[in-house]
Amino acid sequence: MKVIIPLAGKGTRLRPHTHTVPKPMLKVAGKPVMDYVLDDVRKLGGVEEVIYITGHLKEAVEAHARSAYGDLKAAFIEQVVQDGTAGAVALAGPRVDQPVLIIFVDTIFDADLSVIPGSTDDGIIWTKEVEDYQRFGVVVTDAAGYMTKIVEKPREPVSKRANIGLYYVRNWRLLFEGIGHVLGQPSNGGEYYLTDAFQYMIDHGAKLKVLDVAGWYDAGKLDTLLDTNRVMLEKGRARVPAGLEGATIVEPVYIEDGVKCSGATIGPNVSIGAGTVVRNATLRHSIVGSRSVIAGSTLEQSMIGDDAVVEGVHGSVAVGDNGQIRGRTGA
Repeated sequence: MKVIIPLAGKGTRLRPHTHTVPKPMLKVAGKPVMDYVLDDVRKLGGVEEVIYITGHLKEAVEAHARSAYGDLKAAFIEQVVQDGTAGAVALAGPRVDQPVLIIFVDTIFDADLSVIPGSTDDGIIWTKEVEDYQRFGVVVTDAAGYMTKIVEKPREPVSKRANIGLYYVRNWRLLFEGIGHVLGQPSNGGEYYLTDAFQYMIDHGAKLKVLDVAGWYDAGKLDTLLDTNRVMLEKGRARVPAGLEGATIVEPVYIEDGVKCSGATIGPNVSIGAGTVVRNATLRHSIVGSRSVIAGSTLEQSMIGDDAVVEGVHGSVAVGDNGQIRGRTGA
């Protein structure tokens, strides 16, 4: 099996952080979002190659993948033209000669991938049942649990099973035939959608099984990224280094070694990178990078990058790497 991971997007909904950090490398509970996915890939076994479709800040993505996941054979292909999900996966076509697992890394998921080796269907599409189905593309199934169509942002509750961007395709030839067909049609606002290729597969007799994941956690915008940080802390990622002084801790939190505190209250649901200083400050429901300074502030629902300074601020802020923000009352 080969694995295709499209991650070329610019992450505009997470600016200013994605000006300097690729969206898949933003950290949740101290761990890059893409690493949660790659850890699952590593556990699978039988993966011949991981094909990364890169774009924005591609050098950083490639360096991280080679360093942290060098045991997985990798290929890196740049998506120069951002023409949608079908266009991204099409770039991997010349390297695909066997079944593929396609993973979009805007999310973290709890999925049972152990079903893949025993699957005899043409493919598997994983979904998550949601109440706010109007926000998503939802998958409609027949009585046997096979996909019949995907409806984008339906007004009527034709289905509540949201498409989460995780697919296994055993019939890879038909998939790429479908992608070719989609790319030959007029685009949708300059984009071509992979879901249209799945519809092509179904229209040509393919059986795509639909399975639900146990959990699906969005990392595509600030508020959901912070909520996913909370979930990962609650699910076992919390840690406090031995010997940490000068802080009142409200669990759960993730604090790396080398963080220095004085007069600090940290938590709940806070992650802090190595070398950061928290002085006379309160942090709740926030993510702070490495080597930053938070002083004289009360912050919640905030995201602070690396090497940043926040002083005398009370409320919610988004400060990218090397950014500085100071209120009227300094520390």
